[in-house]
Amino acid sequence: MRAARLIKMVLLLQSRPAMTAAELARELEVSERTVTRDAQALSEAGVPVYADRGRAGGYRLIGGYRTRLTGLARSEAEALFLSGVPGALREMGLEDAASAARLKVSAALLPSLRDASRTAAQRFHLDAPSWFKEPRTPELLPTVADAVWDDRRIVARYRRGQDEVERELEPYGLVLKAGVWYLCARVSGHGSYRVYRIDRFTAVEAGDERFERDEEFDLPGFWDERAEQFARSILRAEVVVRVSPDGARRLPYTVDPQSAREALESAGAPDADGWVTVTLPVESEEVAHAQLAALGPEVEVLAPKALRARFASDAIRLAALYRS
Repeated sequence: MRAARLIKMVLLLQSRPAMTAAELARELEVSERTVTRDAQALSEAGVPVYADRGRAGGYRLIGGYRTRLTGLARSEAEALFLSGVPGALREMGLEDAASAARLKVSAALLPSLRDASRTAAQRFHLDAPSWFKEPRTPELLPTVADAVWDDRRIVARYRRGQDEVERELEPYGLVLKAGVWYLCARVSGHGSYRVYRIDRFTAVEAGDERFERDEEFDLPGFWDERAEQFARSILRAEVVVRVSPDGARRLPYTVDPQSAREALESAGAPDADGWVTVTLPVESEEVAHAQLAALGPEVEVLAPKALRARFASDAIRLAALYRS
């Protein structure tokens, strides 16, 4: 543990002109007294750490000293490619590996380029979760992530309806979609790839047995295909509506965007008031009611009759509320 901390301290000092004891203590997550002892140990080991005294003092390396301990470990190199997604790194348990990788890259750069990571972080940030949703990290995510990195088979138990099912899986990849983690995996002995929500796993056991990965497996392509299939599969009902010009503009933002665009493209000519009649695939009448209500008076439901009656009832209640 201490050896790793000493190496990190040297890399920190190599990547910056100087650092105070407080700054080092914060980066290394130790006390300032420990920083002093570590600096003395490095000096005794031949690393030219120099301490400037006084209020503006700090630690620095002298004589152009550069360590050669900048080779990236495999886990650090892999984590570096995810360094733009700090929340995802933290949830998968890779934050320390990414931090070490960034330090090593910084130490290897020319002095004029060592602020590149800071300036990039000041300008770009990815916030994956959706608005108004509290992101929750699945408890079993780090175990699954380790198995994905190492190509190790897992035995997973997960909730399917009211039951629990156990499967032996070959975990191929992880996807973070709107704050929800999914596992793309192949069922051992079955050959088919499936998608699982990790927050529905109740138990995961990773063994030592590794599987032979299909190198032609394309995670982004597979996810895009399955996501489109899923979106289509849940649209099992249809509604017929009239929408105003403003309603037509807003329709793709209230229902499935692709379905809305296709429905509008296949609609007939507008009537005298500019309204068009479209047939929309929807998940259910209940979901359609919640979605179309967002359009207010810019939409009229024509069918099914039960949904039209529901909107008519809503209109009567709203009129009564606002009559005064």
